[in-house]
Amino acid sequence: MKNSLYTFYFIVLGIVSFFTREIVTFVMLGAILIALTNIHTTLKQILKVNQDKDK
Repeated sequence: MKNSLYTFYFIVLGIVSFFTREIVTFVMLGAILIALTNIHTTLKQILKVNQDKDK
């Protein structure tokens, strides 16, 4: 996924949370999204290193 798509998700969550008055939920979902993105990126890097090592 591209970073622009994550930005789009973040903006949509922000708009929804503003109208529903659930700002804390917005912050927590944003933190979870960032954490999952970091985990995904790290796992992709580990996979690439392991694949390069096997060659």
